[in-house]
Amino acid sequence: MASGGIYLVLLLFLFLQHSSLLMSKGEEDPIPSDWPHQFHSVLFINRSGSLQKTDLWYDWPNGRNFNIIQHQLGVLKYDLEWDNGTSFYYTLHPFNKTCKIIHFDVGILRPNWLHGANYLGQHYVDNFLCNVWEKADFLTYYEHVLTRRPVMWIFHSSGMTAHVMTFEVGAVLEDENWQAPAYCFGENETLNQRSRPLLDPQVDVHHGFHGMLMRELPHSAYAK
Repeated sequence: MASGGIYLVLLLFLFLQHSSLLMSKGEEDPIPSDWPHQFHSVLFINRSGSLQKTDLWYDWPNGRNFNIIQHQLGVLKYDLEWDNGTSFYYTLHPFNKTCKIIHFDVGILRPNWLHGANYLGQHYVDNFLCNVWEKADFLTYYEHVLTRRPVMWIFHSSGMTAHVMTFEVGAVLEDENWQAPAYCFGENETLNQRSRPLLDPQVDVHHGFHGMLMRELPHSAYAK
């Protein structure tokens, strides 16, 4: 009887272990949420000790994206991006009135630009339990497990870290704020670029416009 009981316990153990392996194999890795079609987010960004606050306005239905960048104790800068590939980088009063126009062969990021990212597991960051992905070997993206909202992302090349402070789904900036100033349409230098440096603070256009967050993504990540 004793040996029979041990045999049954052993069979039960092997069955449970096998079932657990089957379940783990059947589970698929989570995928990052698409960006909402319209949102406003406040980001605090640290790049090797250089700090900035960025107001990010994403408006996919209207084909536009806006980064308003306040450098610590520095100039307030504007990065206005349109789906036709045109970007305006400018400053407003009381700072010197400056503007640069750059034409890219891609539009703004698609809402599903994170598709295809490599899942790395779960980690705590900024006191939130997050799912973590790596995109194209240059960015690590953290998304809150419960709310599925972004918490942080890190750029490998620069070490820049963006912390998401607020994330307002459905928030839309009034249309009048999307108009570049009149002096952008004078005799300003216009550049043509093959890739859009959206969201990457490494990019230095017009003597220090570092407000953008992402660069060198595959063209499929952008609108065309």
